[in-house]
Amino acid sequence: MQRGKVLPEARQLRKQAGDWLKARRAEAGLSQVDLAAKLGLKYYTFISQVENGFSRVPTETMEAWAIQLGLEPAAFAKHLLVYYEPELHRLLFGAPK
Repeated sequence: MQRGKVLPEARQLRKQAGDWLKARRAEAGLSQVDLAAKLGLKYYTFISQVENGFSRVPTETMEAWAIQLGLEPAAFAKHLLVYYEPELHRLLFGAPK
């Protein structure tokens, strides 16, 4: 795999993760500001960065995100792994279904 192709693919996967997270946030009835407040974030713009694929949910806060979105933490983390670390997800759980 060429290095130049890794970054666009990773960026695209982060954007897909962001789209999924945005949908979960909407289903939970939360605005970006609401979610940021519930997570104890000083700025809601971090939520926007994650949803737009410029950042990712930090591993150490995945459980808190899941709880605030009304999702089961292990399933939430496993789903994000498909986007954030697809090869690790494949090794641990097989190909995503």
